[in-house]
Amino acid sequence: MTGTDLAAVIVTICSVAAVMLLAFGLFALIRTLKELRRAVDELRNETGPVIAELRDTVQAANYELNRVDDLLGTAESIGSTVDSATRVAHLAFSAPVIKSLAVASGTGRAARSFRRRRGS
Repeated sequence: MTGTDLAAVIVTICSVAAVMLLAFGLFALIRTLKELRRAVDELRNETGPVIAELRDTVQAANYELNRVDDLLGTAESIGSTVDSATRVAHLAFSAPVIKSLAVASGTGRAARSFRRRRGS
């Protein structure tokens, strides 16, 4: 066996070893990818119903928010109606009440004055 033959045998053995290592690495990678795909499928199967439930919950919350918004609009409308009614009542009753109090005060003064004159 010459030096060239020996070098060829060594290169062949190293090449076979490298191919076997690559094949082993490739099989390990394929196994890992299969496990990863299985994990992703399992995750998808478990999260699907959760996401659907979450979607339903968000829709229900959105509906409730719309109801609260309507209630706030109604309360605001009622508040403004009460405010307007209070202003109208104030304008309608304040002048007659003030005039009635003025008449009563004037009548009281006149009665006191009349009693003083009559008593003297």
